[in-house]
Amino acid sequence: MTTPRRQFLGLTTGLLTGGLISTAMNSRAAAQSPGQQPQWANPVHRVANAMSVPKAEVPRDVPGKAALKRGLDMARQSLEISRNQVRDYTAILVKREQVDGTIGEHEYMSIKVRNRKVSGGQLLQPFSVYISFLKPSSVKGREVIYVENRNDGKLTAHEGGFKGRFLPTVSLPVDGMLAMRGQRYPLTEIGVENMIVKLIERGEKALRYEDVTCEFRRGAKLKDRVCTVLEVTQPTQRPDAEFYQAQVFMDDQLNMPIRYIAYHWPTRDGQPGQVIEEYNYLNLKVNVGLTDADFDPNNKAYNFYS
Repeated sequence: MTTPRRQFLGLTTGLLTGGLISTAMNSRAAAQSPGQQPQWANPVHRVANAMSVPKAEVPRDVPGKAALKRGLDMARQSLEISRNQVRDYTAILVKREQVDGTIGEHEYMSIKVRNRKVSGGQLLQPFSVYISFLKPSSVKGREVIYVENRNDGKLTAHEGGFKGRFLPTVSLPVDGMLAMRGQRYPLTEIGVENMIVKLIERGEKALRYEDVTCEFRRGAKLKDRVCTVLEVTQPTQRPDAEFYQAQVFMDDQLNMPIRYIAYHWPTRDGQPGQVIEEYNYLNLKVNVGLTDADFDPNNKAYNFYS
């Protein structure tokens, strides 16, 4: 069993994620939108306990930043809604990430998330995640659970399919070499609320530079959801700039971002840049009443110990 266990550990390392706001989209974005192409994938992400993102001090001589400031205001409002009104949610997460210069294929997963809730400095509800991989076939059936402050801070995972019949369920450090293989972010950065925080951080950084441009597009659709899209472009490849262009789809009804995609700087004029990361939260349903059983590996509906 030594060799199969090593193989399993290698397979479970590339587990997970961790993620600004279509008719009005440009042709490239529309061509790659998950709602219109079957071969797309996903989230971004953020630290689960990030509780505040300071506003940038923007120089007075920086013109044309009204749209980006407006987008940041929308993101901050969305963050407040998430923290104050959203206890939990389910979604189909579709992601695609570039790691070590290689763009991975789209991965589809069914996720359950409970948001971190704190009151008076006391943790009332720990950040909790359950993931069931749907496709591609190489990961189908894989399940992962993480609950803040439990299992010594480790995630619990097992393989699906034929491999899952004889390979054991394992616990792995979320930021260890195995769990991070093939991933841009640790599992603790998965989820809509974490994605909002990261988007605000990146937006505040972009706001400081004069040549950064942004624009809104209304009436875009991601599958059956009507969205407002914010597109940010950074022409200058600065050391601290993380993307050339990023697009965020903000669900108009939920007031939450459900798609984020970022591109590298084009290597040739007129050519699109490579995708850095893409995250889509489809069929997002909030406050569905998830319980501790939804994040328990011993749940008989799961296959961790079947």
